Amino acid sequence: MGASKGAGAARNGSGKNAGGGRSKTSRPASSRPASPKEQKKYQKIAQQARPRPPVLINCIKAFLTGGVICLVGQGVLNYFIRIGVKPPDSGGPLAGVMVTLGALLTGIGVYDVIGKFGGMGSALPITGFANSIVSPAMEFKREGYVLGVGARMFQVAGPVIVYGLVTSVVVVLIKMAVMALTGKS
Repeated sequence: MGASKGAGAARNGSGKNAGGGRSKTSRPASSRPASPKEQKKYQKIAQQARPRPPVLINCIKAFLTGGVICLVGQGVLNYFIRIGVKPPDSGGPLAGVMVTLGALLTGIGVYDVIGKFGGMGSALPITGFANSIVSPAMEFKREGYVLGVGARMFQVAGPVIVYGLVTSVVVVLIKMAVMALTGKS
């Protein structure tokens, strides 16, 4: 009976099967890590082979999507003004309606379709902010209301809220300092 060259072949100390073939566990010389020069060359080739995104079409879709969202917002604003809310006072109710609308559309799965079509055009308006709060909350609902919904709700929107709050405090402090130095109140 001769030694077989299969997986059950006896191995000698050189990493080769007794029959002379390489074992499946030893690395051939060509599998060494790539040098930085080779990695850069590969990155360049990969970049050239990557399909180009349709930038103009994406910009047009984003513009149209954001425009439609703003058109809906303008319609809501006009409604508030028509029922007697003064224009300076209508910003709060308008934001509330748009956030609620964004959360509702996210909840029923429509905002994801809008986002896939419009890209940044759907993320930039305040409805996109609502989507960024509701989406993680829905995703982690199965983990419970405290550790799932409560903990994950501000996963994306939390930094936006924090930086917005910090920036507003800094701007107010600068304004107060300027007013104190100029003597205006």
